Amino acid sequence: MKGFKIIVLAKQVPDTRNVGKDAMKADGTVNRAVLPAIFNPEDLNALEIALRIKDQSPGTTITLLTMGPGRAADIIREGFFRGADDGILLTDRAFAGSDTLATSYALAQAIKKMGKFDLIVAGRQAIDGDTAQVGPQVAEKLGLPQVTYVEEILEMGKNKIIAKRRLERGVETVSAPLPLVLTVNGTAPECRSRNTKLLMKYKHAKTVSEIQSANEDYLHLYNDRPYLNITEWSVNEIETVSGQLGLTGSPTKVKKIENVVLQAKDSRIISTADESIEELMVELIANHTIG
Repeated sequence: MKGFKIIVLAKQVPDTRNVGKDAMKADGTVNRAVLPAIFNPEDLNALEIALRIKDQSPGTTITLLTMGPGRAADIIREGFFRGADDGILLTDRAFAGSDTLATSYALAQAIKKMGKFDLIVAGRQAIDGDTAQVGPQVAEKLGLPQVTYVEEILEMGKNKIIAKRRLERGVETVSAPLPLVLTVNGTAPECRSRNTKLLMKYKHAKTVSEIQSANEDYLHLYNDRPYLNITEWSVNEIETVSGQLGLTGSPTKVKKIENVVLQAKDSRIISTADESIEELMVELIANHTIG
């Protein structure tokens, strides 16, 4: 069987597991400079879904598409180390400050430039926003059907896909035609580890901007080994309307940011006597913990 062309939407996000007081700026945007950058966890689940299709369908190719600053090329390299075949970085000051609407618009326009494909896979949501909107918005802008909350691909055929969805109250099995957009839950299989051979093959992969500042000893590699060149597109490489990009194209506004710090409290031990339990219940009701 001829393989499939799969696009995986991925995002480099700040690691929000250890958020401190400086994590947010005064304007309500994330202060990315003080947080380590990581591969969005559910996008890794999406990559694994694509890699499993590739394992079962020889000839399948996987292209990672991400939008962000120059350092976001790190997650494209990470994708290479795990089995992706190609990567495109959308990077331009014009994209800065994009909300989900502007982000999905830029991604959709880039996908149109990429040409024919069979499947777009993305994580359900990014941990820096938790909106779960970008994948569905990309589908709407491309006029494609979508299946969200995917946990497993049960069957991948020439013209359709059968997927299992994990919902709050159960599991659904859905059949949908190709081309299609899938968003993947964190309950899907974890992404495989880096492959040592792929790590050695792609460790010098760079974008054009990175190559310009690379060590001269390695510059010959990018002519001799084209697969090391990560495609980099600015706003000029995709057909867009400027008013729909960046902050200008982002109707979402942050009204207020409030830092909530959970402080540890002293613990106490009570006996199992009825009087002690009754005393505790009265206290919990009085301070509205219960009741």
